[in-house]
Amino acid sequence: MSRKLAAVFATAAAAALVVGSLIAMALVHENPPKPTSATSTTSSVTPTTTPTNEPTDEPTNTPSKTPDNNAGSPAADPTAAAAAGNKKVLFFSFDDGPDPYWTPKILAVLQKYNAHATFFELGAMQAAHPGLREQVLAAGNTIGSHSITHPQLTAISAARRHHEIFDGPQSKCFRPPYGASNPKVRADIKAAGMTQVLWDIDPRDWARPGVNAIVSNILHNAHRRNIVLMHDGGGDRSQTVAALDRALQTLKAQGYSFAAMDC
Repeated sequence: MSRKLAAVFATAAAAALVVGSLIAMALVHENPPKPTSATSTTSSVTPTTTPTNEPTDEPTNTPSKTPDNNAGSPAADPTAAAAAGNKKVLFFSFDDGPDPYWTPKILAVLQKYNAHATFFELGAMQAAHPGLREQVLAAGNTIGSHSITHPQLTAISAARRHHEIFDGPQSKCFRPPYGASNPKVRADIKAAGMTQVLWDIDPRDWARPGVNAIVSNILHNAHRRNIVLMHDGGGDRSQTVAALDRALQTLKAQGYSFAAMDC
């Protein structure tokens, strides 16, 4: 092949390459690529860092209701005021009520030892047994929210989680059922004007292990300013009532007092 003919072919190939590139660029601008699911604002793909037990159906419009039950901001630590001055104070708390049979019995035991406690109540139980809330408060105790129906808040939809937290019993304190919490739960609790309150001592009274086992657990683990978890609802609480009586008698003899949390 002569040099002149080779030059002609090279020029033609270069021209074809330029034309092809121009056509490709025109097609790209006419039909731009769609964003991938990782960057799309409407994507339903969950980031790999999200825990697997969290819901992925976060609503685009969160209900804007704010609670009318809390005047001012809740205390960062609802035990601080009662335990000021290095006092030997314990904070007994009771979940899952109010119960028309067991709650009054627990109130009677508390009164016997001039003790007060915090009752983390369910909205459904309050609605089913009106008047018990006022009875608890009249005896000098406080009430915390334990949601409406006791779901595991980390395993339900965002809309239901919001409802269970915002529309539950009126309080400045919130105890998540089963102690199940995560950043989303804590954010909702804070947005509802409440402080999350868990516990230090769990004598597992809900499992009815026996009065001796419940008392032993409380006495062995009791330290100043601890929060004790017990139950006044959710089933037969005869062991709880008996264990509470014995534990309070012994702890009072040791110099402890028993205060309600600032809820």
